[in-house]
Amino acid sequence: MINKRLLIKNLLAHNDENSFYDKKLKISLDHKEGKAKFLKIVCALANSNLENNSYIVIGVDDEFDKIEGVDFFDDSKIQNLMNSYFNNPPKIQYENIPFPRLPKHKVVGLVTIHPSKKIASLNKNIWKYVKGTVFYRRGSNSLSTLKTFEITESNKAIVEAIEKNASSNIQLTLDGVFDFMNRHKRAYHPTYKVFNEQIVLCWAGKKRVVKGETFYSRVDIELINEQVRLFYSALDEVKIEFDKNSFRITEYVYLGLKKSFDYYPLEKTVMHFKENGKYNIVSELLFEPPQFDKKLLHHVFNNCNAILGKLKKNLPLAESELEDVHEMPTYYLICVLNKIPNAFIRLKESELLLRNLEDKTGYIKYKEAVRILRKVKYR
Repeated sequence: MINKRLLIKNLLAHNDENSFYDKKLKISLDHKEGKAKFLKIVCALANSNLENNSYIVIGVDDEFDKIEGVDFFDDSKIQNLMNSYFNNPPKIQYENIPFPRLPKHKVVGLVTIHPSKKIASLNKNIWKYVKGTVFYRRGSNSLSTLKTFEITESNKAIVEAIEKNASSNIQLTLDGVFDFMNRHKRAYHPTYKVFNEQIVLCWAGKKRVVKGETFYSRVDIELINEQVRLFYSALDEVKIEFDKNSFRITEYVYLGLKKSFDYYPLEKTVMHFKENGKYNIVSELLFEPPQFDKKLLHHVFNNCNAILGKLKKNLPLAESELEDVHEMPTYYLICVLNKIPNAFIRLKESELLLRNLEDKTGYIKYKEAVRILRKVKYR
């Protein structure tokens, strides 16, 4: 197994960006330009590395190589983006890698692009890139062509050496377990389990028993051998189950209007552990959007719009509005799920305004709303 934290350190230490590795401070997949730029980098690295893995490290200051971190990104459907826009789409994997000196909610994103041995090309237009475009790397530059191109060098030997130097070992695994247990207070019940005598999983969260069933909130789950954060949430309720060969996470979201809230299952993720030390992860979306009375929804939508208007003009909020501003992203989310026109536009308009408030509750719920919509979109 590869220790992904050590792999990132080795990549950052290996000169600068090149034909098998790129780094970004952040990526943005919620608009066409950001999506197109991400697709370009993935395609260029894939086409220039037909025999070996290539990588994108996200959350690193490009100029000073300083690790800044990014928010946890749990879109397991990111492969669907590749499949939608490419002929011969490369297989990619996005992982969240915790670093001890980063805040608990921050990680470094690692995109692994696996070799496909076939040239990928756009199968439709996106932003300023036209159908049929092929991207490739020359050093640290991503270039494009509508014709064929020649691969002038192989990175296979050097990438394999970097990956070998990042191999996990007993010391790294034990250090990872101790680090996890020490980072989480006893109230969060930090726990570890070894599967098939090889793979170590750690998890922590606030425990709550409801009708004989145990749920966790503020959940943090890490695959210690690879130093990968599998799950992190500041809000959701999570049910954790396991046996000797599998580990199951069922995620619930808390949605409703005014005082009528309830828990709705969002997604189930199952890790299957094999005897040879390998594993696979399968996710199933369980979410059925709750439906509400349209008249009530329009009233809630108009109330949110009034609060949004006041925030834009920097006007003081009434006492009742101060309570509603925290739930505004949740209300907009429900409106989007119930197909209220312009609800998604208003939700996006609230991002910067909520981020700038002293109380970050509304902004945290905004990020949660966007995360849920991203999962539902690729259903």
